[in-house]
Amino acid sequence: MFGGKNILLGITGGIAAYKTTFLVRLLIKAGADVKVVLTESAGSFVSPLTLATLSKNPVLTSFVKEEEHITDWNNHVELGLWADLMLIAPATANTLSKMANGVCDNLLLAVYLSAKCPVFFAPAMDLDMYQHPSTQVSFEKLRSFGNVIIPATSGELASGLYGEGRMAEPEDIIVFIQEHLAQGLPLHNKKVLVTAGPTYEAIDPVRFIGNHSSGLMGYEIAKASADLGAQVILVSGPSHLNVTHPAINLQRVVSAEQMYHTAHEHFPETDIAVCAAAVSDYRPRTVADQKIKKEENELTLELVKNKDILLSLGEQKKDQYLVGFALETENEIENAKKKLKKKNLDAIVLNSLNDTGAGFGKSTNKITFIDKNLNLTAFDVKEKSVVASDILKEIINRIHA
Repeated sequence: MFGGKNILLGITGGIAAYKTTFLVRLLIKAGADVKVVLTESAGSFVSPLTLATLSKNPVLTSFVKEEEHITDWNNHVELGLWADLMLIAPATANTLSKMANGVCDNLLLAVYLSAKCPVFFAPAMDLDMYQHPSTQVSFEKLRSFGNVIIPATSGELASGLYGEGRMAEPEDIIVFIQEHLAQGLPLHNKKVLVTAGPTYEAIDPVRFIGNHSSGLMGYEIAKASADLGAQVILVSGPSHLNVTHPAINLQRVVSAEQMYHTAHEHFPETDIAVCAAAVSDYRPRTVADQKIKKEENELTLELVKNKDILLSLGEQKKDQYLVGFALETENEIENAKKKLKKKNLDAIVLNSLNDTGAGFGKSTNKITFIDKNLNLTAFDVKEKSVVASDILKEIINRIHA
């Protein structure tokens, strides 16, 4: 949700300002680029040096900046345009009143009035101040402007009183913003199941049958789905890849049998399933308990067919939108269409090993998206992260049609 986003954090002069060091850290950890604007009084509660160190950006406190005898100014208009999201935390009663009434007597307020992005604010003040009619009027005005309030919580206040007015905790602020932004995303409240990577079929305790799939395509689809608001179950075969997105539940498996059972466990509650895994078609009939010694010139393995995960999901499909992958080397379109019909899919993503930039072990892919009505949409070679977005756009266009 915050990855690659520009976040402008405004800090005003309240005791809760000390929590903003944790807030900056969480935003940075979530992948955001953070710039901090302090009011003059906020510097009494939290160190600009600490915030600059954590954010890796200079902390701004006034319109004018002086560096090495060169006087320059902090352009509030540029800051307002730079930000993808502005967060004011803590937001004191004084600053909220100024925001609500268009007062512009410091850099933070000038940036706020210049901002074109969504603005969130987290009030922090004593109980009586929070409940005062003038403060409530400020809240209502700011809501009417399109600003979003992050409600204060109840707890022990700086005055020693106990009640409402305590700034929300940094972790809760992050979750609140994520959930609010997710409401406008096309996959909000959708559950997406993704399979990714290879499967390994054991021969003995140290050897296996597998393939060269890295799992990158499936992982990118999972991430793109989560970025679009979905809750994602990612069933991954052996892969060096990992996930950090809080909306992705990574379930690691090894064999096709394990992937079969895990996928079927989650499929009934799924809205969209994208099976991007390169599942082994066969497995050894028997697995040796001990490492097989190199004694003979030849080794014969008897292989049996694995369960077809995609076919079985297609047989059980009710309202789910089910997408498969087809990696072909000849008669690509024809074979992909046959697989689409045979497995009762809503769409299939065709890869051809004959296309430069497609296939295993690459950061790029070249696909053709074929839906159940046999409509074809071909794409050029792109990075797999972009391919994932293309696939999801095709899916979303069809489920919302």
